Amino acid sequence: METIDWGNLPFGYFKTDYNVRCYFRDGKWGEIEISSSEYVNIHIAATCLHYGQEAFEGMKAFMGKDGKIRIFRWKDNAKRMRDSADGVMMAPVPEEIFEKAIMTALKMNIKYVPPYGTGAALYFRPLTIGTGAQVGVKPATEYLFMVFVGPVGPYFKEGFKPVCVQLLRDYDRAAPLGTGHIKVGGNYAASLLPASRAKEEGCSTVLFLDAKEKKYIDEAGPANFFGIKGNAYVTPASHTILPSITNKSLQVLAAEMGLNVEVRKVPVEELAEFDEVGACGTAAIISPIKQIHDRETGHIYKYCPDGNAGPVSTKLYNKLRAIQYGEEPDTHGWCTIVES
Repeated sequence: METIDWGNLPFGYFKTDYNVRCYFRDGKWGEIEISSSEYVNIHIAATCLHYGQEAFEGMKAFMGKDGKIRIFRWKDNAKRMRDSADGVMMAPVPEEIFEKAIMTALKMNIKYVPPYGTGAALYFRPLTIGTGAQVGVKPATEYLFMVFVGPVGPYFKEGFKPVCVQLLRDYDRAAPLGTGHIKVGGNYAASLLPASRAKEEGCSTVLFLDAKEKKYIDEAGPANFFGIKGNAYVTPASHTILPSITNKSLQVLAAEMGLNVEVRKVPVEELAEFDEVGACGTAAIISPIKQIHDRETGHIYKYCPDGNAGPVSTKLYNKLRAIQYGEEPDTHGWCTIVES
């Protein structure tokens, strides 16, 4: 194995030795298969290619200070993936198959789990695609569930350093009664162009408003938005927002810290009232935000006056990471421990 610079890993694809696959045919899921190929052979008329029958997840495993590997809240990912499958009429992956697949992928690639203290993690990408052939717009009858893994660093190159984001009104991530609440590829395809434009204009990602009225904060690019306002942890409530497992975890920790957790509509004007704001998700955990650039009005909302993340965001970030790395007790049973 090549020497890996664990402390300087990007967040991207990293070739490992094996991936795991399972096929749904004749109305049932088959056995777990192990493959060393990075490629998949699918029918030219597969529904994933034409009608977007696809769903995926992102999750991580961490090497703890005690030498044990911890997978974070995988059951929540398994459930969310079943919800996503239901949303686009795919065969949902049973929890027992999901568990066997991620555990097999981990054990077959265990040498790629980054060492404790490097700040890196092993990223899992479970995905399900429609492989059955259809030319009419209808669900497939065959599906493929896969899991591949790879070591990753921080999602944003800044790591836990404040970033700039761009507030926009001329693009929507998802329709009000559409698929925004499930993790399917089309939601991310819709964000590619505005995110690319934001980066060209000096921002790390975008902040979407609700598609119906353009009055309320929605999602922060590929992550959930949250704000700290006095003694409150505030995060948007919307059908078009993916229910982030990281956000749910932060809400629990915030409540334990004595904050009032408010899941509600967040008017865009309220951005001026927050003490701290950030984006949260599996990939970044928390990305503190130092500036929000309103592309239409030119107004800039400013945070992090000393250039560093705010105290509450920092405390939440450190607390969650400490649980993931086994530095503090996992009182909520979020981590599944795997002996390395």
